[in-house]
Amino acid sequence: MTNAAPETRKFEAEVAQVLHLVTHSLYSHKEIFLRELISNASDACDKLRFESIGNPDLLSGDGDLQIHVSWDPEARTVTVRDNGIGMTRDEVVANIGTIASSGTRRFLEAMSAEQKTDARLIGQFGVGFYSAFVVADRVTVLSRRADQPVGEGVKWESDGKGEYSLTQVDLTERGTSVILHLKADEDEFLKGWELRSLIRKYSDHVAFPIRMPEEKDGKPSDEWETINDASALWAKSRSEISDEEYQSFYKSLGHDFNDALAWTHNRVEGSQSFTTLLYLPEQPPFDLMMGGRDERKGLKLYIKRVFIMDAAEDLLPNYLRFVRGVVDADDLPLNVSREILQHNRQLERIRAACVKRVLDLIEKLSRDEPEKFATFYKSFGNTLKEGIVEDAGNRERIAKLLRFASTKGEGAKQSVSLDDYIGRMEVGQDTIWFITADSYTAAMGSPQLEAFKAKGIEVLLMSDRVDEWMLGSLNEYADKKLRNVAKGELPLDDAGKKQQEEANKAAEPVLKKLKDLLGDRVNEVRVSARLTDSPSCLALSDFEMAPHLARLLREAGHEMPESKPTLEINPQHPLLKRVESEGDSGKAADLANLLLDQAEIAAGAQLPDPAAFVQRLNRLIVG
Repeated sequence: MTNAAPETRKFEAEVAQVLHLVTHSLYSHKEIFLRELISNASDACDKLRFESIGNPDLLSGDGDLQIHVSWDPEARTVTVRDNGIGMTRDEVVANIGTIASSGTRRFLEAMSAEQKTDARLIGQFGVGFYSAFVVADRVTVLSRRADQPVGEGVKWESDGKGEYSLTQVDLTERGTSVILHLKADEDEFLKGWELRSLIRKYSDHVAFPIRMPEEKDGKPSDEWETINDASALWAKSRSEISDEEYQSFYKSLGHDFNDALAWTHNRVEGSQSFTTLLYLPEQPPFDLMMGGRDERKGLKLYIKRVFIMDAAEDLLPNYLRFVRGVVDADDLPLNVSREILQHNRQLERIRAACVKRVLDLIEKLSRDEPEKFATFYKSFGNTLKEGIVEDAGNRERIAKLLRFASTKGEGAKQSVSLDDYIGRMEVGQDTIWFITADSYTAAMGSPQLEAFKAKGIEVLLMSDRVDEWMLGSLNEYADKKLRNVAKGELPLDDAGKKQQEEANKAAEPVLKKLKDLLGDRVNEVRVSARLTDSPSCLALSDFEMAPHLARLLREAGHEMPESKPTLEINPQHPLLKRVESEGDSGKAADLANLLLDQAEIAAGAQLPDPAAFVQRLNRLIVG
């Protein structure tokens, strides 16, 4: 092997940060490094198999794709090698020297626009690689891409402390070797039986053979054996698979330490045949929390057990992006793309089946295993709510699964379904009432609830940020209208309307006085049908955004249209009596503004002038 002079480079700042995170925080089980490296090796083999469909010469001379794991007690090394696609020098720099820029992304950017949609998000060689530094104080990578000559191999090496070296080397075999030089206290990974145990635990169902040297007298021999099952678990009958095997496969598939919460495994036969194995995680995956909607993963897509796509987003809608799993179809075209999906009934049928299976599974949890469902909802309830907006065809099914806190619920616990609410409706009630706020406490203490509490009418308390947006698409459930208690005029019977008219007429002097004192701060002042104890509250129009949400959007940098609030008052409250009788114009103005200030605070709005609020409050306290 001839080596050129090495070049030393610094990691990008983000890489140094991730290395620190990985080695100190991200992996609580350091043994996971082996699963991550084997997963990357499997992805590299998958990627080569895919590229070889269009270019069979890439497999020339070595068509048996496999992964080798070996150890050397004297050199204190563990090596994971694959004969997959390999990497060029530039790809090594991009994939290992730069974080949040996985091999997948660079791979796609290098492809033509026509090909790009065919192989969206295949493989990944990113954060998982850095788990090697949990157990190694130096890591060496040797790699040559399948379509490159022997002299275009690359050697990458680093101690993970800020720099890495790159050297051009001769490599006779394509693929990638990752060599871990273990830390002094990591002797357990220099034992063949320990490595075998970890492979069977985490990677037994990797679709390529994982081979290791046979162990003789505690040392590796020259004879190799296959360690893993290397079969497609999903292709087996459900009766042949134990729960432990399902969980083991999930952990290797979902890169998760925890067991899956539940799963569904189905085979559809007929004019179009396909298999689905779908899992619900117990906790949000790391990428769901860190990347949000733009960095979501999809399902692994296979055609007759040939890997096609690592994150087939088209097979599940965005609001189910937390689902992990595999779809294996018998007869899909290989040029899978978003454009073709719109006209391809086969893909549409698989997508519909996946959505149905997932919603069936969640419904089963809600019905039969309430504790597991509560765990699921705590982790993914907000993500599921996005489906109310995104999936009109399943809106009713999704709404049935939603849970909320309630004025008749168990404290802040989100345990009340819309069906629960309807089952407890008062005689003659035809509306599902709710209120939105930025916390449970703010919702429960809202003055707009007072009349409902007095009449014993249940109100759902919605305090998640997604709720206000979601409710724009959820206007009705089970033929019952959903209405916000803070918006619009409350429906009154004939007696109530007459009482309201009389109250408005009697309060005309104080209403006029408040409107004059508040001037441009308000659009209207009127007597409230909502209040029984509090002096004032804000009332919104039916299509007006809740003040707490408008405040959050402004804080996030969004421009929000200015609107003047409508102030509702309780004329029987002592504060209103005092405003009405106050002869000092300055004190009357302070009282009027204080009534509006406290109504805005209770609604979660941002006070236009907090300093002025403090000053007028101090003036009124001092007297």
